[in-house]
Amino acid sequence: MVFDAAGARMQHTVGVEEMDMERRGPAELVMAAAVARRHYLAGRSKIEIAEELGISRFKVARLLDFARERGMVRIEIVAEGDIDLDRSARLQEAFGLRHAIVVNGTGLDVRTLSEHLGEATSRLLGEILTDTDVLGLPWARSIDILTKSLRNLPAVDVVQLCGAMEVPGVNSSAVDIVRRAAQATGGSASIFHAALLLDDEVTASTIRRERRVAHGLAQTARVTTAVVGIGAWDPGLSTIYDAVAPADRDEALAAGVVGEIAGRFFDADGHLIEPPLSKRIITIGAQELCAIPEVIGIVMGRPKARAVAAALRGGLVNALVVDIIQCDALLADAESSRVAAGV
Repeated sequence: MVFDAAGARMQHTVGVEEMDMERRGPAELVMAAAVARRHYLAGRSKIEIAEELGISRFKVARLLDFARERGMVRIEIVAEGDIDLDRSARLQEAFGLRHAIVVNGTGLDVRTLSEHLGEATSRLLGEILTDTDVLGLPWARSIDILTKSLRNLPAVDVVQLCGAMEVPGVNSSAVDIVRRAAQATGGSASIFHAALLLDDEVTASTIRRERRVAHGLAQTARVTTAVVGIGAWDPGLSTIYDAVAPADRDEALAAGVVGEIAGRFFDADGHLIEPPLSKRIITIGAQELCAIPEVIGIVMGRPKARAVAAALRGGLVNALVVDIIQCDALLADAESSRVAAGV
C-alpha cells in the first residue's frame, strides 16, 4: 500500500497518539481534564481545542473518549422543579411516546401526588393544545383532580367521553368535569347525563339511543387530544372492577381483560376487547377512541404498571404523565421485553 507524505505523517501521528493514550500517566490525565473542561464547560469545538493546545483533533477526540470512560466526565440531566427530566426522556425514548412527564412524588401522600400529576398535565396541555384542538375527558378520579388545575389554555372545546359513577371521594360527575374544563379554556362543553355502568344491557342500550346521549357520544369523533386515567383489572385499581359483581370480574378476566380506559377494556397486548360487561357501559366507541391522535394517560404507583404497559403496546395511549415509581416499573418492563426478545 502506498501513502503520500501527508498520509504517512498522519498515520505516524495517530500511531504515536494511540501509544500516548496507553500510557495514561499524570500528564495525560491532566491533559484529558483540560480537554474535557474546554469542550463540555467552555463549549469549544474539537478543532478549536486542538489549536489551543497544539495537538491534533484526533487526539482531542481520544482524550474526550478517555475522560468519559475513566469517569472524569459525568453527563447528568438534572430535575426541573418536580419533573424528573432524565426519567422523562428515558421513558419517552423507551416507548416512543409523543410526550412523557415524570413527576417526583417522593414523600408525598396519594392526594398531593395526584394534584402534582394534575398540575404537570395542565402545563403540558397548555404547551401542546392549539385553538384548533378539541379536548376529550372521561370521568375518572385523576381527571377530576386535573380539571381543578387547568389554566392558561387556548379556547378549545371540551367533549365528554363517557358516563359517570358514584364513588367515595369523588363528588364530580362527568358533566361537572367537562364543564369545569370548558370554563378554564373558554370553549364550549359537549355533555350528556348518563351513568357509566348500568345494571343490565337493555337499560344501557335504551340510554345510548336517547337523543342527548347519542348526540354527546357522536361528538367524541371530534376529539384530537384526550386525557385519561388507566385502570387495572384488580381490586382498588379500577372503579368498574370494584363496582361489578364477582361473576362479572371473573368473566372479564377470562376474556383476557387486564385494564380499561374510559370503560373500554383491553388485553395484555393492548387490543380492545368486549367482554359481556361492555354492553352495560356508556362510553366512547372503540373506533373513536383509537382514532384520537393524542391520548395522554395519567397514572401513579407500581400496581398499574402491567396495565399501562399493555395500553402502550397497543397504542391506546401515546403520552404519559406518571410518578417515579410508575416510570421505573415501566422502564423495567421495557428492559425485560428487550432481554426476552434478545435485543
